[in-house]
Amino acid sequence: MADRKDSKIPSKVGLIKKKEKKVEKVESKPEKEKEKNKDKSEKVTKKPEKTPENQQKNEEMPQGNGEVAEGAKGPVKDEEFELEPMELPPFEIIIGDRMNPNFFKFQFKNVEYSSGRNKTFLCYQVDIQGGAAETEGLRGYLEDEHSGSHAEEAFFQQVLAYYDKSFHYTVTWYMSSSPCAACAAKLIEILRARKTMCLNIHCSRLFQWEEAEIQAGLQALVRAGCKIRMMRPVDFAYVWSTFVENEEDNFTPWEDCQDNYDYYDERLCDVLK
Repeated sequence: MADRKDSKIPSKVGLIKKKEKKVEKVESKPEKEKEKNKDKSEKVTKKPEKTPENQQKNEEMPQGNGEVAEGAKGPVKDEEFELEPMELPPFEIIIGDRMNPNFFKFQFKNVEYSSGRNKTFLCYQVDIQGGAAETEGLRGYLEDEHSGSHAEEAFFQQVLAYYDKSFHYTVTWYMSSSPCAACAAKLIEILRARKTMCLNIHCSRLFQWEEAEIQAGLQALVRAGCKIRMMRPVDFAYVWSTFVENEEDNFTPWEDCQDNYDYYDERLCDVLK
């Protein structure tokens, strides 16, 4: 019986060897994983070799406009290629001498409800006096889309950006709609900065005249020295002959042109009183 028990019990030497083998197996796993990761990294970082055929294909690659780049000495590397930002023109503001007659008939019509008229048309005339030499005035029109600068602000950015205090400026606007509250505030700042400039605004329609903020803006603009009045039929005729591609046709007032003027003139008087 004692011999059978002894034969079943493994020797100490055998246990030590088995433990060593287990340790060897555990230690060998990280090494294998390292080798696998190393192989993967080599596969990722390894780039295809450039053959003469590939080089020729890269040289003939069109440069975005369908034309082959001239003077290329070799293939353009991806890491060396950079897109330069394009400077786009200000699409929101359009400046010209004379506008389309259809634009005038629609945008300047002094209707009470200006549905679909989401632009502001501004016809300007600038008389400049002073100095030894005679200075030519400015005349033209501009329009906005209400997505960038409004026409009032754009005028002082793109038309009359330069100001010389030794000259006297008389600026007259014929506008399809009166200034909003934000534009009124900006115009007040400009009038305070440009002491030798007078601003006259003739409006076809009043923009949201029932709003308290709009009324306060127009009142403050008048206190700052700006003269505001509504366009009469004779003013529409002047704009037609001066700022519209009229093909030498005479202006024909639309129906209720005089009545609509009377309506808006009363509203403006109520706002400014």
